[in-house]
Amino acid sequence: MTQTIAPRVRTLVLLLLAATGLLLAGAGPVSAHAAVTGSAPQQGAVVDKAPTQVSLTFSEKVALSDDSLRVLDPKGKRVDRGDPANLTGTTYAVKLHGGLPDGTYTVTYQVVSEDSHPVAGAYTFSIGAPSQTTVSVSGQTAGGGVVGTLYGFGRYVSYAGFIVMVGGAAFVLACWQRGAGVRALQRLTVAGWLALTAATLGLLLLRGSYTGTGKVGDVFDLDLLGQVLQTKTGAALVSRLLLLAAAALFIAVLFGAYEKREDEEKRDLTFGLAVGGVVVSAGLAASWAMSEHASTGLQAGIAMPVDIIHLLAVAGWLGGLAALLVALYRAPADTPVDASAVRRFSRLAFGSVLALVATGIYQSWRQLGSWTAFTDTRYGQLLLVKIGLVAVLVGIAWVSRRWTGRLAEAVVVKPRKESDSVAVTDADADEKEPARAGASGSGSGSGSAGKGAAASGKKGAAGSDKADGESERAAQLARQQAAIDTARRKERRDADPNRFGLRRSVLAEAGVAVVLLAVTTMLTSTEPGRTEEEAKAATSASAADASSAGALTLDMSFDTGGEDGKGVVRVDLDPARVGGNEMHVYVQRPNGRAFDIPEVKVAFTLESQDIGPLPVVPDHITTGHWSASGVQIPMAGEWKVSVTVRTSDIDQTTVSKNAQIG
Repeated sequence: MTQTIAPRVRTLVLLLLAATGLLLAGAGPVSAHAAVTGSAPQQGAVVDKAPTQVSLTFSEKVALSDDSLRVLDPKGKRVDRGDPANLTGTTYAVKLHGGLPDGTYTVTYQVVSEDSHPVAGAYTFSIGAPSQTTVSVSGQTAGGGVVGTLYGFGRYVSYAGFIVMVGGAAFVLACWQRGAGVRALQRLTVAGWLALTAATLGLLLLRGSYTGTGKVGDVFDLDLLGQVLQTKTGAALVSRLLLLAAAALFIAVLFGAYEKREDEEKRDLTFGLAVGGVVVSAGLAASWAMSEHASTGLQAGIAMPVDIIHLLAVAGWLGGLAALLVALYRAPADTPVDASAVRRFSRLAFGSVLALVATGIYQSWRQLGSWTAFTDTRYGQLLLVKIGLVAVLVGIAWVSRRWTGRLAEAVVVKPRKESDSVAVTDADADEKEPARAGASGSGSGSGSAGKGAAASGKKGAAGSDKADGESERAAQLARQQAAIDTARRKERRDADPNRFGLRRSVLAEAGVAVVLLAVTTMLTSTEPGRTEEEAKAATSASAADASSAGALTLDMSFDTGGEDGKGVVRVDLDPARVGGNEMHVYVQRPNGRAFDIPEVKVAFTLESQDIGPLPVVPDHITTGHWSASGVQIPMAGEWKVSVTVRTSDIDQTTVSKNAQIG
């Protein structure tokens, strides 16, 4: 039966890893956690005279480098001077050269948000009148490319390593102390330590390129590494490495001196290891809490301890689950995991789930801020997926708990059947067989020795050689019999329907847990719903201000039905009067980030006078931005503004709104 199960386990693991890879691959570049909530000059604005500086306001504090803010003229030449500086709070500015000519200017920014994630983007404004520009920022992304993929994979491996290492050690120490001598559990815990250590070193090397140039060649740039070490994230990664050295000592004691102690001697050492393990594990969890979501935003002083508890609960549940799975499948036949150990883990997992629910509710409230954010933001949608997976996992855990109860009843209550007695007797007989064979050989040897005493010296030597050969054969037969006995015990153990049912349910739990970990990793690299909604509100307020100043702004949601076919198109018409007008069209994703589509067309229709449609094909300016000059509106009235957006060769749609012009 074991030979049948093993291929199934390998196949399921490969499928789960493939599903995880698809989830991670679908995540794309890391979403920004700090959003631009304002700018001066505003996006798409046409100013009469050249400004002395350009400023950007973010939703939270950001870290700047010398090239974080750049302003480019229509030919792509930099016109900013000096280093960017913090004006007030979350507003940052860079000075401009004097005497700038008329035309369209491009502002690009690449900063690091307070929760460690890179933020990049661009927008345009014009002096005097819009013009053509040679600047292209379509590739302006943060955390993308090969380096971004490697960094995202490193983050996933670091979470997985932490969970396996902490959960494996907790399972041995709190649930099954005999497991300290099981090689498979030792390898699992050490593998978790190695994965976390390697991932942390990799993240430290990748960090500079990840938040800067994005070039693979800059991974080993010592100057960038020095800059990283001065940041909050760099300090967190270095702290994690130091704590991993202490974790290595803990693992060495747990699977070394602790395993060799007698049961009575283990009590004091168990308490010491438990205290030390909790301290080291909490420190490792704090290395995430102090540098990511929990360290910024609302109630950071409460959020960081809550995040630490959340991570420890995840490790206790999912990491312990991985250890239980290994114990059920890989523990030696003479050291099977017993029902009492499974019951203890069941209690540990139940407590971890309660902690997860309590801390998860607080984190959800803190990161979302409203019920609508569950469906209107990517963070909320991923959170719904995570909640669903946790619910499935709890349901499977309940099934595992029932199998645990049946296994305990079979061991404690179930009377031994006659066939069981026969099986035990047979096993005992098998175990005693080598002893009988050895005794028989010994007796035979004695008889030969007695006869050999009366025989010649040559016959005595021959008898001695024969005795050595029989002794070696007896030892070989004993080894073969021991292997047969072990196989029989393993076969009887695997034939237990209760143990087999527990194996399957725990394996299913582990499969869901792998996918859950992938979704959680994506969640930690997605812009929180509260931040996204605040950015949308700020953008709407900015548009309202522009509208009150005489310009017309229309926002229209579209869905072409294809892949990546949802978004919002914005039409700005200035001064929205009879005669010539400047028109700007912006296309954004549902989360407010600009993106390009193959084609945008606009048409104006005055249905009351049967005028139109008057087509306008704007020119592409930069990422998500199109513009047209001299758009003629022949007369005042309520015009229907129709926008056709095409997101692929076959996917397009037309959306429209009515607006008073003139």
